[in-house]
Amino acid sequence: MTPNDAQKRVLAAAEKENVVDTQQMPTVKSGKSGMTAKDVTDERVQKIARHRRVLASGQRFDMVSEDVSLGDGQVVRREYLQHPGAVAVIVLNTKGQVLLQRQYRHPVRSALWEPPAGLLDVAGEVPLAAARRELAEEAGLRAGDWRHLLVYCTSPGSTSERIRVYVARQLTEVPASERFERTEEEAAMPAVWLPLEEAADLVLSGKLTSPTAVVGILAAARAAARPGGIESLEPAYE
Repeated sequence: MTPNDAQKRVLAAAEKENVVDTQQMPTVKSGKSGMTAKDVTDERVQKIARHRRVLASGQRFDMVSEDVSLGDGQVVRREYLQHPGAVAVIVLNTKGQVLLQRQYRHPVRSALWEPPAGLLDVAGEVPLAAARRELAEEAGLRAGDWRHLLVYCTSPGSTSERIRVYVARQLTEVPASERFERTEEEAAMPAVWLPLEEAADLVLSGKLTSPTAVVGILAAARAAARPGGIESLEPAYE
């Protein structure tokens, strides 16, 4: 790879300070010749994990350590948060507005605007059923149309968490007599409906930082802009 002008200036300045040996710098090799977007996809790979240890057990998550064989005799130790997974729901009304709710998230000491979401922590519950439950519990809504948007890894270097994101439309309210009584951080969550494109602008401006909001809103906005719009997404089935 040929350094660009900015890289050349950095290297020149570093060489003057005798902190960089350009002969020892690794080269960056290009990918397979002729590779296109069709060739690029994440894959599940099973590596042999040995000596698994639970370092700490929590109410919802465990911190574990595993010795992983990478092949060629290489064994590395990796510690990560074992997570049950979660779901999130991009809720769209007939005006093309998206629902966001403000919830306090203690690990980051922030109140974040997010779509309805929750853990896959009910035994035997499939992801779509969990998404329906979270939408009813957190937003007091039901949806007649469910679409699969995407699945993403939140922080693959430190947790096994995967979040499945859906788009929910054709909304009706849950009757008052059937409403779920929210508690703890969910007891009082202000809500707002924003045009999807306006919400995407808030993501790009850095005003929305929750991963479910960032990923879900941008993906939904991209889907809405494609030929066929949200209808082009695969219907979600249990």
